[in-house]
Amino acid sequence: MLEVQIICINKDRGNHANPHEAISHYGWVNSSGKRGKTNRSKMVSWLEKGNQAYVEDKYGNRAYCHIRESIHGNKFLQTAADGKYNNNLLSLPEC
Repeated sequence: MLEVQIICINKDRGNHANPHEAISHYGWVNSSGKRGKTNRSKMVSWLEKGNQAYVEDKYGNRAYCHIRESIHGNKFLQTAADGKYNNNLLSLPEC
């Protein structure tokens, strides 16, 4: 199993502040310091293979990403902490 920290996002049509626009790309860093940027469908597939992604706050607390599916059947990532889904990803900066 591999693990990455998601450090930034890009949203469809570039409207980062709009919570209704989908995240199109995730910027990440792995434990060896390698950085990359992956589109939503490839990141979902990567997690479906048993890998993990997380968002970390300034205190080192991690919120792991889970795969969710919209009512239209589109898969996306959303973080969950303490069993509750939240939008830590949307608070990340633009890549």
